[in-house]
Amino acid sequence: MSQQQPYGTVLLKAEKILSFLSVESEPQPLHIIASKTEMTNSTVSKILSTLELIGYVYRNPKNKTFQLGSGLVKYANQYLNDLTISKIAYPYLKELHARLDETVHLSIREGDEILYMNKLESTRPIVVTTSRIGFSKPMYASAMGKAILAECTAEELEGYFSRVEMRSFTPYTIVDPEVLKEELKEIRQNGYAFDNSEEQIEVFCIGTTLSVDSTNYGAFSVSMPSYRRTPELEKKVVQAILQTKRNIIQELEHVHYYL
Repeated sequence: MSQQQPYGTVLLKAEKILSFLSVESEPQPLHIIASKTEMTNSTVSKILSTLELIGYVYRNPKNKTFQLGSGLVKYANQYLNDLTISKIAYPYLKELHARLDETVHLSIREGDEILYMNKLESTRPIVVTTSRIGFSKPMYASAMGKAILAECTAEELEGYFSRVEMRSFTPYTIVDPEVLKEELKEIRQNGYAFDNSEEQIEVFCIGTTLSVDSTNYGAFSVSMPSYRRTPELEKKVVQAILQTKRNIIQELEHVHYYL
């Protein structure tokens, strides 16, 4: 059976451009966008003009560089606001944030990555985390992602490792599936996962999942600069996370069968 061909290849090209701009911290010139997306300058220029017209891309008239525009926000906000887990978890995460004054994240699984749904920033961050609402990151290099993977069956894990290229973000990133599998065993026992400078250097995270009856609704974590980590603080954060998890799951259980 032949694979169905997508309709409207220009949309796929536009998505490729938007994806590239979404991971770049600085506005990009036309020739760089064309090079990185493997398209001609002419093709990219035409697509960017249309994306600019509808507000998906903003062009700086002075230096002729491009970045994501505000037109995408209305769709992202609607998508995020419609997700029940965000509404249920927020009051408890806000309480957790106030208790610890460390950065708190909420995410959901999207394919083989985690999508950041919410972020409550510490008032004393020092180390700036790269996470942003609406952005995705690999599960294997994230405390929240590893917590989700720990709940997967052996078959699901094999499928995940066969699809995902595990590359290093820092010298501490786990890129060996067998090593990660051993860590996942500990995570299942403990109920929480660590990310010790694996995705971003000098950032330590503790994450756990939000699941009811084998259905995962997301995960949340607490992040802090590595230098603030002490055995006493780690114990305090773990206890606070597990208590928050119990509170959220208790409420989730009431609506689980209606979701």
